[in-house]
Amino acid sequence: MTTTTSSPTLVLIAGHWLGAWAWNEVLEHLDTDHTRAVAMTLPGLDGDDTDRAEKTLDDQAASIRDVIAQQDDHPVILVAHSGANAPVSLILDRHPELVSRVLWVDSGPVADGSVFAPDFPEDLEELPLPAFDVLGQQASLEGLSAEALERFRARAVPEPALVLRQPVELVNESRRGVPTTLVCCSLSGEQVVELIQEGHPMFAEVANLEDVDIIDLPTGHWPMWSRPRDLAEVIGSAAKPAVQVRLSCASGA
Repeated sequence: MTTTTSSPTLVLIAGHWLGAWAWNEVLEHLDTDHTRAVAMTLPGLDGDDTDRAEKTLDDQAASIRDVIAQQDDHPVILVAHSGANAPVSLILDRHPELVSRVLWVDSGPVADGSVFAPDFPEDLEELPLPAFDVLGQQASLEGLSAEALERFRARAVPEPALVLRQPVELVNESRRGVPTTLVCCSLSGEQVVELIQEGHPMFAEVANLEDVDIIDLPTGHWPMWSRPRDLAEVIGSAAKPAVQVRLSCASGA
């Protein structure tokens, strides 16, 4: 009899205006002896890409697919924060077999036909990071230090308008069978459940999922900076190695 352990690779994807750098503090706290984690920057959010304003949700989904393909082990665990929910929802729809679990960090899957900003002006190519007093009215800044806010401002990359305007087209109901964890930060798990039961549009797709865990991590909308150690523990627990026992029989025993 032999016993082996396997731990899926974690692919961490931050939301609007953010790149792989947003996960640096979380990665510092992950148990890298047992967990492999890859943080990625979505197309359109690389400040050195001169064509970034032309990137679409399809480009972002294709990039996630490429990162998954580069890993030795399949399927992977996707960790999606905030506005990464649109391209990750596309991946779950197109390649559910490549994902063993998805963790939504203060986020959740989108429904078919969703558009993040359908009224975003056609003459604008991108959305810069708003002033913090404006942003704070849209998403909680709780727990962010002055240093974190300064870094956010300095490193944020404007979000491509094409990403904001593109409708999400979903056709594969198998996406709803991928095990899901909601990491609830700016809203409590209890509040989220109430909104699901009320049929709130933001959580309409969650009501259709087959396997959902809800974890409370009270803080603001950017827990990778306000509670990085605790978020790392939540993420790491989802990637704990699964023990597999294999029996072998010798002939002539």
